[in-house]
Amino acid sequence: MNTVVTLALALAMAMLSGAALSRAQGPISVPDTRTHAAPPPVRARDLGVPFEGTPGPNNAITDVSGVEVGFTTLISGDGNAPLVVGQGPVRTGVTAVLPRGKNNKDPVFAGFFSQNGNGEMTGTEWLLEGGFLEGPVMITNTHSVGVVRDAVIAWEVKHQADQEPKGVSTYPWSLPVVAETFDGGMNDVDGFHVHPEDTFHALDASANGPVAEGNVGGGTGMRCFGFKGGTGTASRVLPTEQGGYTVGVLVQCNTGSRSQLRIAGIPVGKLVSTAPGPVGMGFPTDPDRDVGSIIIVVATNAPLVSTQLDRLCKRATLGLGRVGGTSGDGSGDIFVSFSTANPLADDIGIHPPGARSAPSSPVAHIDMLHNDEMDPLFLATIQATEEAIVNALVAAQTMTGYNGRVLQALPHDQLKALMQQKFAPAPW
Repeated sequence: MNTVVTLALALAMAMLSGAALSRAQGPISVPDTRTHAAPPPVRARDLGVPFEGTPGPNNAITDVSGVEVGFTTLISGDGNAPLVVGQGPVRTGVTAVLPRGKNNKDPVFAGFFSQNGNGEMTGTEWLLEGGFLEGPVMITNTHSVGVVRDAVIAWEVKHQADQEPKGVSTYPWSLPVVAETFDGGMNDVDGFHVHPEDTFHALDASANGPVAEGNVGGGTGMRCFGFKGGTGTASRVLPTEQGGYTVGVLVQCNTGSRSQLRIAGIPVGKLVSTAPGPVGMGFPTDPDRDVGSIIIVVATNAPLVSTQLDRLCKRATLGLGRVGGTSGDGSGDIFVSFSTANPLADDIGIHPPGARSAPSSPVAHIDMLHNDEMDPLFLATIQATEEAIVNALVAAQTMTGYNGRVLQALPHDQLKALMQQKFAPAPW
């Protein structure tokens, strides 16, 4: 192992051991909820919401083959207790999306779009310049972006030392993509309760198959359209005659105003009622102020290059608009997309200089869908984004943050009744 890798690995281990020690000695213990978590028992379709398009088997971003998702969920402290910075209550976490899974470091073509930039997504300058995503997409709370970013690099260094042959570097350098939404109305965001080991856990726990939603991972303490929000996901599979491609979307939803919420065209935000209670996200408590942010991750197996993936990203805005999103001044609406097609398109970057191995070549031979064949993918992205946001709302559970602040969940019974009233078949 060379000196640089040895030093980096030592740093990574120090980060982990130091964080674990300080956490063990402090007032916040590692909660039992640090898990991948189970999929929600009820999703939007179960309540009669009539979405368009055909979902994949999991109706999740993991329907794009190879994609894995992992979570660390941190919940501790009595929500009725006063906020004590550094002690809690804690309502936060980390979400990891790995385009080719945790054991495949092959970069993917990627795209980016900022609908409203009142937020953060690190690593996007090189993504836009180089056209590739060279690692996972991570999502957490606003004040934990830095620690998650650094921990991703430490995880990559450790992963490389554990798995790679001597002298081969699949992570010669790293500019991780880490995004955020603000959970300061529910969570002790200034207490910095996300630690390096929480990022490691989310990455190591990543898996394909069904994906947890609602109060999990980075979405744990979020508000969405005036209700409890969080993580949501959905997918669409195109018919064979349109290529049979899959589009998957994952959102961390912390955006929108209640009065604008529309589900299947119905003004749900204006029609449902919830118990009164003190609410807020660290801003004025008006549920009609759009101040949160939304991160949207779009994945596909269609053979798209970076400029086409930029275009795909933009369509997520239309899915957000379908449910009433207006991208208010205080909302950071930032989207990233990637394609799992074209493996080894950037494989020269994963070998040491002078050690190219076949079939690497200075020239990459790739497949690319014609631009005029992209319309079905655009529609699939819009549909999956819309459903992912509603799934986040449906899966989220009422949460009490600090100082007795309550975010009420979207009432399932009222939503189901509205869907039945609008869409139930007419009696004979």
